[in-house]
Amino acid sequence: MDSEHAIAAFAALAQPTRLDVFRLLMAHEPAGVPAGEIARRLDVPHNTMSTHLAVLSRAGLIEAERQSRSIIYRARLDAVAALAGFLVTDCCGGRPEICAPLIADLSPCCASPDNAAREVAND
Repeated sequence: MDSEHAIAAFAALAQPTRLDVFRLLMAHEPAGVPAGEIARRLDVPHNTMSTHLAVLSRAGLIEAERQSRSIIYRARLDAVAALAGFLVTDCCGGRPEICAPLIADLSPCCASPDNAAREVAND
């Protein structure tokens, strides 16, 4: 990811409703959430929500898929990974041991059952 794309992504997320939308979509991966349901859950008018969804889509953070009469929105996990990678590129001047706590903090939400069992055993 280059700086221009990273700035667009951060700009899209730098608004409270769009950040809420993105976090909602992340919580509902991989199924996604219909546009109307997003607006209802966040108590945002449909036309306003359409604008927010368009901004997030242009920034490459979400994608839409038509399913019958609904449009289902999903977070683009590859974009999230690219953005996180952009942030930690050159982390700690090539000393990965310094960045290890950062990586560990990102891992628990997505730990496999085997890793989670090992973490519980180590506690």
